[in-house]
Amino acid sequence: MRSKLFVPGSRPELFAKALAGEADAISIDLEDAVSESRKAEARLALTRFLRSGEASVPGKTVIVRVNALDTPHFEADIDACAWPAMQVLNLPKAESAEDVRKAARALERREAERGIERPIGILANIESPRGLRLAAEIAAADPRVVGLQLGFGDLLEPLGIDRGCEAAIQQLQLSMRLAAGEAGLPALDSAFANVKDPEGYRREAENARRLGYMGKTCIHPSQVALANAAFRPGDAEIERALRVVEAWDTAQREGTGALLVDGRMIDLPFAKRAQAIVALARQLGCLPAANP
Repeated sequence: MRSKLFVPGSRPELFAKALAGEADAISIDLEDAVSESRKAEARLALTRFLRSGEASVPGKTVIVRVNALDTPHFEADIDACAWPAMQVLNLPKAESAEDVRKAARALERREAERGIERPIGILANIESPRGLRLAAEIAAADPRVVGLQLGFGDLLEPLGIDRGCEAAIQQLQLSMRLAAGEAGLPALDSAFANVKDPEGYRREAENARRLGYMGKTCIHPSQVALANAAFRPGDAEIERALRVVEAWDTAQREGTGALLVDGRMIDLPFAKRAQAIVALARQLGCLPAANP
């Protein structure tokens, strides 16, 4: 998921259009993008969309960001979005493993009632100092958790941390990437609020990729191409990964545990990284599909 495009839940005319665009995923937002007076209206529109054929597009992921657990809207949001066309629930302001388990239980109830066989995943938002401190526990709280997502707005503003302080941003990104990695899960980078600063978005996305993030949130369609480019393996990277995979496969057949490729030592962690790059390149159409 290189790019995840936010769509306000109060704008149903944009749902199908966004899903047909270049973003790998859309995230229909019932939380901050919808005013209190329009919450019920947005839930109704969302349910209509999820139960229509328009919501099922091969290769695209439908995510719904609900209101937080401690709001009066959470249960109604779950009721509105827990349908087969939704693959992932975006849980905001996760601060403990129990938060994740509560959300998982709510989803389980709706799935049982509606005969949904594929469990809906949970993308947990890390948006507070406590959430960041407990991020590894949150990531490991339930098998439904598919990843962690940074939320810089809620995390930084109360603390008075300047979003322009790149050293602070990178330290926070690294902390959460390590927490997600402890649970064996991917991490998704935060939204970037200034849509008139594409260079700032690109720079932050490229930094996130160097830290091992899988993608970045987009709050405007103009940011989608930037995210897709930043998280796409480059041609030189793909070529090297192919050489590593080929050499590693040969070494395994010969019983060798480590080898040199282009003058660099390769053992299991490096081989796995190269295999992941090749798999992503095939998924994105940068390489032909592997022979069955």
